[in-house]
Amino acid sequence: MNWTTPAGLKYLGPHTGTDPLDVTLVLRRRAGAAPQAASWPRAPRLAARAQFARDCGADQADLESLRRFARAHGLTEIGADQARRVLHLSGSPTTLQRAFRVTLGRYQLEDGRGPFLGCGHAPQLPPGVIAVLGLDRRPVARSYSRKPRAQPSTSYAPPQLGELYGFPAGTDGSGETVAIIELGGGFSASDLAQYFAGLGIAKTPTVTAISVAGATNTPGGDADGEVMLDIEVVGSLAPGAAIAVYFAPNTDQGFYEAISQAAHDATRKPAVISISWGGPEDGWTAPSRDAMQTALEDAAALGVTVTVAAGDSGSGDGESRTQPHVDFPASSPYALACGGTRLDAKSGVIHSEVVWNENASGDGVTGGGVSTVFALPAWQTGSGVPMSPAGSPGRGVPDVSGNADPLTGYSVLVDGTPQVIGGTSAVAPLWAALIARCNQKLGRPVGEPHAAFYQIGVKAFRDITLGNNGAYQARPGWDACTGLGSPNGEALLAALAALTS
Repeated sequence: MNWTTPAGLKYLGPHTGTDPLDVTLVLRRRAGAAPQAASWPRAPRLAARAQFARDCGADQADLESLRRFARAHGLTEIGADQARRVLHLSGSPTTLQRAFRVTLGRYQLEDGRGPFLGCGHAPQLPPGVIAVLGLDRRPVARSYSRKPRAQPSTSYAPPQLGELYGFPAGTDGSGETVAIIELGGGFSASDLAQYFAGLGIAKTPTVTAISVAGATNTPGGDADGEVMLDIEVVGSLAPGAAIAVYFAPNTDQGFYEAISQAAHDATRKPAVISISWGGPEDGWTAPSRDAMQTALEDAAALGVTVTVAAGDSGSGDGESRTQPHVDFPASSPYALACGGTRLDAKSGVIHSEVVWNENASGDGVTGGGVSTVFALPAWQTGSGVPMSPAGSPGRGVPDVSGNADPLTGYSVLVDGTPQVIGGTSAVAPLWAALIARCNQKLGRPVGEPHAAFYQIGVKAFRDITLGNNGAYQARPGWDACTGLGSPNGEALLAALAALTS
């Protein structure tokens, strides 16, 4: 099994705690199950989430086999969901070590974060299991919001960007639900009410916090800027949409659970999921990345569009100045990967838009590149995606882009203080709001958008042709800096509608 202990980890000693630990077993799909992505204009084949368990969930025989495994090893079942293919177990550290043949330890990251629970080698997986999540509790993701180092001379309220980017007139996201994944931080209702009122939005958008794996809406920390940015961008660009914020721990277990629960939420039924968190593709263990990929595959089959920030550290993704890396989950073929631009406009007119690259001032660079994990998708064939660093064809990142430069950033309110924030973290909710408004006008979810977007091509986007993100240069058409380009909302909506004819 491919199990890589990330570089920069320091082993501090064995885990000495005795409190029970909860783990998530992610199961394989039933034999013969092959979820078909609901690629626009094809409607979701599995329209009812209840039907998903029968067609693409876990096999009942696998569930029963794992329940016997749990009983034999002294583990307690605390929950199961056949549609989401999960079995939740609890046990003492000693019991879990024996069951999965691991040695639990205490680890610390090179930046001082920790200690946290981890294991130095892969757990032994029972038959039918893709991954055991919860034995490795290091932070797997970082947020991609970025504050400018100096006071910027230009900033935009999100509705200004909606106008500049031609978001469809007569739409506000009514009838849609946008899910936002957060791995820390929180929001206050009073801040949101003040912010939206200041923008002239008469009715404060409905925002609901959902607890995942014990995490809650906890304002007062550094991650609040990320949370408030996401909510305020979606809420001001699609004020008619309901917003569901899924708070989860920053672990592979928490991240997986948040995406899976949002995709399968039969109560709120989000049609769009916005994710502004991620980590270098090779910083994940293969089992946890595979589990995440199946959650994103579920979302695509259920007709849910997933927008994901592509990263703020250029073509090296913060891992290397010379060797290109891409970020995950943005690199998943089921994610609409969102890169960054620098937008300069005056009097409601865009004067220039180039690749976001403020490396000289330390104000960030858009992520982008070619995956070494995921193969070149059929819908990117012919787009001119270069070879991956491994020398093989790979999935190109990003797909789309939008204003992300903190020096031309977004005016938001965080913990009572007006701030300007940029980063590709802002682009994921920007695109989520646009998709929600397109859904409203089209009368059904866009769903998995890649095949349609690449078929339509740059004629429905603002093609960005100037700038670079380090290893990659912008050019006409798709590129590994800004993808197909930034939004041209009305043109994109018209092109999507035309595909149904």
